[in-house]
Amino acid sequence: MTTIPAERLDRLVARWQTVQGTLAQGADQDSYVRLSREFAELDPIVATITALRKATREREDLQQLIDDPASDPDMTTLAEAELGELDPKIEELEHRLKVQLLPKDAADEKSAILEVRAGTGGEEAALFAGDLFRMYQRYADRMGWKVNVLSASESATGGYKEIIANITGKGVFARLKFESGVHRVQRVPETEAQGRIHTSAATVAVLPEAEEVDIKIDDKDLRIDVFRASGPGGQSVNTTDSAVRIRIFRPGSW
Repeated sequence: MTTIPAERLDRLVARWQTVQGTLAQGADQDSYVRLSREFAELDPIVATITALRKATREREDLQQLIDDPASDPDMTTLAEAELGELDPKIEELEHRLKVQLLPKDAADEKSAILEVRAGTGGEEAALFAGDLFRMYQRYADRMGWKVNVLSASESATGGYKEIIANITGKGVFARLKFESGVHRVQRVPETEAQGRIHTSAATVAVLPEAEEVDIKIDDKDLRIDVFRASGPGGQSVNTTDSAVRIRIFRPGSW
């Protein structure tokens, strides 16, 4: 059985039952929204706990059958085969449960900005960046998310030197945030005429979509500096403002 304390799993199941019962009885609008959100978070966790406990009980029953010297040899052989199929299932359920119980990031439910840039490897790296982006695009389609390309710089061979997209949907950032980093591939590229293996790299950045915030800046909080060119030059030197710097200061920090 999983190393997660059984008492903690029992509390989660009990809370799920309480929330489910409260929702069934009816609640005011604010409570209903809050409890519905909590139920949506607990429901897949409880489903995994239930499946894991069922599989664990089946495993114990099969092991008892195998260890019983009075068991029929044919039944023992069948039980050993079923046990061999059950062990990987239990391991997968335990891993899924541990992931589900990880602390939630406040941005997990947000949409995300995905940026893919070709790294070392020239045109092959651009092709690899294109392959990565299309992989994410197909995954987004399967998840029911919407992909909107914000900007793209295509390479001569059909890849991307850089591509940035906005992916909108529920839980996008939670699913994609661990993709951030450098990705590498070793393969014989389409651009290689002699069949040599090349190593190419691409960087992926995943950021939660920022929320719109209204910002009000008072004139008294701004310091505006203008600059003019100095030294020898044309007739406009020293008379034309050629640079402007705007700085924002907190009140009382001047």
